[in-house]
Amino acid sequence: MTTIDVSAHRHDHRFTHDTRHAERNTRRVVVITLVMMVVEVVGGYALNSMALLADGWHMSSHALAMGLSLGAYVLARRYANDRRFAFGTWKIEILGAFSSALLLGVVAALMLWQSVERMFSPSPIHYDEAIAIAVLGLAVNLLCAWLLRDTPHDHGHGHSHEHHHEHGHNHRGHGHHDVNLRAAYIHVIADAATSLLAIGALLGGRFFGASWLDPMMGIVGAVLVTRWAIGLLRESGAILLDAEMHHPVVEEVRDVVREQLPRAAISDLHVWRVGRGSYACVLALVSHEPVTPAQVREHLSVHEELVHVTVEVITPAQA
Repeated sequence: MTTIDVSAHRHDHRFTHDTRHAERNTRRVVVITLVMMVVEVVGGYALNSMALLADGWHMSSHALAMGLSLGAYVLARRYANDRRFAFGTWKIEILGAFSSALLLGVVAALMLWQSVERMFSPSPIHYDEAIAIAVLGLAVNLLCAWLLRDTPHDHGHGHSHEHHHEHGHNHRGHGHHDVNLRAAYIHVIADAATSLLAIGALLGGRFFGASWLDPMMGIVGAVLVTRWAIGLLRESGAILLDAEMHHPVVEEVRDVVREQLPRAAISDLHVWRVGRGSYACVLALVSHEPVTPAQVREHLSVHEELVHVTVEVITPAQA
């Protein structure tokens, strides 16, 4: 029997719809963030308020991060039909998320530096003005977070579901989400968290004289933002490096072979992500019974996330 290699491809149209929705809301958040930044910077110069200026320039870093996320969406859409991208342009968005995570780490480092400096060199705080700024910033960030929430569209984003197929195999959804959108969302949530911590610290200083709370909450906020940045770097970095052979879909491929092809053994298996919930798979089998690549792909078709499948069947004599 001659070694046979067959490929199949299914295109997922849902990803385009979700991406356009995310791009539209990210653009709105960029506009809101830029407006808030300009208001705070201009107001800070006009009112001679260092607190207002500091928050305005801090907002600029998040505007840059939002711009990175928006730019990734725009580029992915612009080059969507470029044949140089063998598996599409989705990883442009992941690259944007990775870059955004790096920027989030820089923001955390600056927060930590400023907070430690303020701890050893305290300066007078205009509590009433600073509290008003923090409350306004929190309100704006909550609005932006609402716009950037990764809303499920009835196809497994953010929740699990089961499909029962004729093979008796249960297929469980894996809750895929938009990593680029999550990067923008984390920036907004990080800003909201720091605003909330600032409000608590400023209220403590205003009414109880605990001025040390302000820099202390800055340090707590920096640690929290650092943890989020590391998590986002790990997730986006693993996708960029195709380091996802631990994903449940890999074990599901092995289960299909064990259950449906008991006289076949996997000699080579590679699975990597090519879209938000889409995977490519290269599978090589050594079979002791007649089986065609088309039959193998039919068994694997229960897993809708496998959109690119290449199957190779080898007889023991060839192995």
